[in-house]
Amino acid sequence: MAEIKFEIEKELGKISESSKGWTKELNLISWNGNEAKYDLRDWAPEHEKMGKGITLSLDELKQLKKLLIELGI
Repeated sequence: MAEIKFEIEKELGKISESSKGWTKELNLISWNGNEAKYDLRDWAPEHEKMGKGITLSLDELKQLKKLLIELGI
């Protein structure tokens, strides 16, 4: 399996933290040298490990915001 390379270009915010120190964060991340996208996932302290997550383009993030507003969230 090929190594996945990433660069956190901007840490946008922490959503929650587990008792083991892992945090759910929204960040702007470049994966494998591609254009940065919005990324929501769990991270170990110091970002040395990551959990599964979801990556969204700016248009997808705007659509998600629109859906959440329509749901009254």
